[in-house]
Formats: sequence, structure tokens, C-alpha cells
Amino acid sequence: MSVREVIQKNEAKLKKTIEAFQHEIASIRTGKATTALLDRVKVEAYGQLMPLKQVGNIGVADVHTLMVQVWDKGMVGPAEKAIRDANLGLNPVAEGQSIRVSIPPLTEERRKEFVKLTRKFGEDSKVSLRNLRRDMIQEIEKLEKEKTIGEDEKNRGKKDADELLHKYEKQINELISHKEKEIMEV
Repeated sequence: MSVREVIQKNEAKLKKTIEAFQHEIASIRTGKATTALLDRVKVEAYGQLMPLKQVGNIGVADVHTLMVQVWDKGMVGPAEKAIRDANLGLNPVAEGQSIRVSIPPLTEERRKEFVKLTRKFGEDSKVSLRNLRRDMIQEIEKLEKEKTIGEDEKNRGKKDADELLHKYEKQINELISHKEKEIMEV
């Protein structure tokens, strides 16, 4: 295995960390209706927990309202309960085979909590990135010990791992600041 292969293998993991972070912050409320808000809602359906999107269609009715069109009439109650119990601060209302979910405006205090949560998710993702960098460097050092590569190549590989880390940390910082602006926007 070469230094380049070590870097390429781990770059895929770095990208996955960024994607996971984006998915995580997509479900944080901003005061605007977005279907991602309901991504983590699980409904007790047919004897098992299922994601809400497998029980019905989720759509945006307007800036402050989501509509969930439930496919099975018998699932309207459990879906409504699941949204209410998801700890999102939402109060769904069943209307026939649909559920209307009004997104209340966020208070200043709640906005600040969401900014803190976004930063926490960002910091957790950065820790994951740093752990991946550490693993890369350990693999590169192992290659040198096995005499597969020389010291110059090892040092170049470490430098590449550091540059990769900084590139992805910068992306996380940009995503955090973008999400903070979104949350604090009234």
C-alpha cells in the first residue's frame, strides 16, 4: 500500500463525516418549514418503528407549515403522536388523512440553543476528522517501519493528511456559520 492509497481511502471517510454533519444539522429547526425537520421522526407502525417518510408523503405547504399525507388511514393517529413525541416542539393536527404541522416562530432563547447545538455537532464532527487524520498518520508511519516508504515520503504523507484535515475542518466551519445565520434570521 502506498501513501496515496492511504490518503485516498481515508478521504472517503472524511467526506462521509461531512455528509453526516450536514444531515445532522439539516434537522435543526430554523423557524422555516423544511421536510428535513421530520427526518428523525419514527412511527410505531405494523409492530415496528418506521421513519415517518415510509408512512406518508411529507411536503411543505407554506413557509410555516408542513403537511404529512399519510397513506394508511389507521396510521394517522400514530404518526401524529410520533411527531408530537419527537421532542421538536411541534404540535401536529390531524385533518382527515393528512396531518398539518405548524412551525412556530423561534424565541431568541431557543435560537441560541439551536446555535449551541449546531456548534456541538460541528465540534463532534471535527473530533471525528482529527481521529481519521491520526489513523492516516499511524498507517503512514507503519508503512515507513515496514520499509515500504522512505522518510521523505512519510513526511510528505503527514503533510498531506494535515492539509486534508484543514480543508474539511474549514468546510465544517463554513457549514456552521451558514446554519447559524439561518437560525438567527428572523
